[in-house]
Amino acid sequence: AFDNLDAANELLSVLVMGLWNRLTRHQERTAPFRLTRLDLPASREGLATLARIRREELDGFVEGLFGERESLDLPERAHKAISALAEIRAMVEGTRELAENPAKPADPKEVAATLGHFRELTRIAEHELHEAVLSCSRARRQLLQAMSIERPVPH
Repeated sequence: AFDNLDAANELLSVLVMGLWNRLTRHQERTAPFRLTRLDLPASREGLATLARIRREELDGFVEGLFGERESLDLPERAHKAISALAEIRAMVEGTRELAENPAKPADPKEVAATLGHFRELTRIAEHELHEAVLSCSRARRQLLQAMSIERPVPH
């Protein structure tokens, strides 16, 4: 919980900018992006924490990509990646809501199984994040190459 809206905005800004700055280092195929690794208990609380953090990471990526814009003209592969990330975000948020609801049952075996599924979702999300970054970087390079012009030779 935050004391005020400024504190919440400051944290969100740090998360978004930190995530975005980390992404700029991953514009090469050999430097894939990795989401935060956490050592959390296999409990309802651990699951809720992991789900919240994954949701914040995905939200931060989208916020960093879109900025103030409501829409972007993205390359096809980046568009596909963003769609996959939106689906993952919905699953993560749904899991967070369930894990934080004490009225819902949380069998320890089911929590452990869900944490296992989160490892797979994390791997998929990392792949899609990386593909989105690579696709946008490639499109930007191609655009810059198309815009470059040679110095005219005087006759």
